[in-house]
Amino acid sequence: MDEVEVVVAHSERATLRVGGVFLKVDADQARVDAEVEAMSLAPVPTPEVLWRRPPVLAVAALPGATLGRLGGPSTGSAAAWAAAGAAIRRLHDAPLPPRLGRAGRSADALAAELDGECELLVASGVLPADLVARNRRVAEAAFRPWTPAFTHGDLQIAHVFVEGDEVTGIIDWSEAGRGDALYDLATFTLGHEDRLADLLAGYGAEVDLDVIRAWWSLRSLLVVRWLAEHGFDPYAPGCEVDVLRSRM
Repeated sequence: MDEVEVVVAHSERATLRVGGVFLKVDADQARVDAEVEAMSLAPVPTPEVLWRRPPVLAVAALPGATLGRLGGPSTGSAAAWAAAGAAIRRLHDAPLPPRLGRAGRSADALAAELDGECELLVASGVLPADLVARNRRVAEAAFRPWTPAFTHGDLQIAHVFVEGDEVTGIIDWSEAGRGDALYDLATFTLGHEDRLADLLAGYGAEVDLDVIRAWWSLRSLLVVRWLAEHGFDPYAPGCEVDVLRSRM
C-alpha cells in the first residue's frame, strides 16, 4: 500500500501524495476553478486531472524532477534551465486567459499592501528597519506599466518539472491569469540569481533586470510574516530573508 506523503499543509489548503496521485484539498472552490481552467488553457505540459470531488482535486504526478528548491542548491544543466525559460515564454505569449491573476495586481494596490507590510515588519521587530527600507526602495522598479501576459502567478522553482533537458510539466495553477510576465521570471529565480542568465537564454527576450530584482525584494517582503506564521522558515539559508539581505 502506498504511503501518504504530506507535500504541503497549512490553514488555507493541503496537498498530499499517494503513489502517483496528488490530492489537493482546498475549501476555496473559486481557487480550484481557476486552477483547472488555467491548466486547460496553458500551452505547456500540465498534470492530468484525474477527478474532482470538492474540496479535493486529484491530479497525476509528473515525470522528472524540479531544478531545485528555495534554500537549496539549483540542479540541472544550463540547457534544462533554458528549456524552462522557453516554456515560460510560450506561456507568456499565449492568448490571454479571462481571469486576472496574482501577477496582475495594480501598482497602487501593490504599493499600498507593501507599505502596510513594511510597517508591520518593522513595528513587530521581524526585520531590521534598514533592511526593510532598502528593499522597499528596490521594489519601486516593479511599479511601472506592463503589457498583460498569460502568467502562472506562483511559478516557484518547485513547480516546474524537467527530465533531462525537457520540461515535463508545470503544477499549481491556482494563481494564474493575466499579469506581469516579469513577476513569473522573478518568482522562478528567487534565491537562484546565478541561474537567471540560463533561464533568459531560453526565454529569448530582453528583460529589465532592475524589475526582476524589484520583484525579488517585493515578493520577499510580502511573504516573510505569512511564512513564519504558517510553519515555514523564511530565515533559512538561501530563503527570503537572505534574498532581502543580498540587496544591501
